[in-house]
Amino acid sequence: MNTIDVIKTRRSIRRYKNQEVPKEIIMDTLDCARLAPSGHNDQPWHFVVVTDKGIKERLSQIAKYGRFLKDAYAAIAVFCRKDAPCMFEDGCAATENIIISAWSYGLGTCWISSYKKEHSEEVKKLLNCPQSHELISLISLGYPDETPVRKKKELSEMVSFNGF
Repeated sequence: MNTIDVIKTRRSIRRYKNQEVPKEIIMDTLDCARLAPSGHNDQPWHFVVVTDKGIKERLSQIAKYGRFLKDAYAAIAVFCRKDAPCMFEDGCAATENIIISAWSYGLGTCWISSYKKEHSEEVKKLLNCPQSHELISLISLGYPDETPVRKKKELSEMVSFNGF
């Protein structure tokens, strides 16, 4: 798929096949995340890939909106240094690059917003996050076992020129 097709066809996936994702694909997806834009080119991110079934199970219990994490091949936690000038935006840019690059490999993902959410501190503790970093997002990753169809708003509903 070309880039535009990847962006236009991607959907959030919450059901996954019990199928291993090659490490090379995961690493290439994270390489795309590493190349995301960041404020002042600070690149404040750190990615934790969780494939351990017990840890994924625990994550799925902790994250209210991430019950499906246990069924994904992997969960990716995106952390950023707290002292980064654009910590939140940088982490979101990296998250989006993971989502888009994963779909280009035929992998499904679902973004679980995790910045200062009720599950954030417990996830940080579970994954041994240092005090210097903040959790930005959790992302499920695996081969899709569903084809969701979600209606998107029309572009005309959200675009204007030269003013709101």
